Amino acid sequence: MSDEDQTETTQLKATARSEAQPQLQARRALSGVELKTLATNGGFAVDETTGDKMIQSLQGIIDSLESRWSKLQAFGQAPPMSTGPAAEFVSQHMVRTATDDKGLLTQLQQARSELPTYIEAIKLAKKNYQSQDGDTGTTLRTYNAEG
Repeated sequence: MSDEDQTETTQLKATARSEAQPQLQARRALSGVELKTLATNGGFAVDETTGDKMIQSLQGIIDSLESRWSKLQAFGQAPPMSTGPAAEFVSQHMVRTATDDKGLLTQLQQARSELPTYIEAIKLAKKNYQSQDGDTGTTLRTYNAEG
């Protein structure tokens, strides 16, 4: 393969990576704050029935986490095992994987604190829908009156 071909291949790979990057970012979930900002600015609207179902589902998750939180905290403590080196290693590894940045306990804590903001955003989005729906109705009535 010539140097020119290798350079072109490298450039194509770099372009493919840079073009794939926005797609990966687009798939990232919005934080509660981002969703709330979107709702505040009118970029997120949801009808009353759908919004109520969304809120009910999220509140169910929050209630479940709250009721089980003391038991879930056990994931942050070393499980009782023998005192041998292998058991101690496994025990500490279990704690680290539960409490590191991607760990179960860490993610549940994040959800526990983030979900109420999602609920606030959905409430704002319901108001947006009512406003947008009213504006659409006014526009249609005006259009029918002129027609």
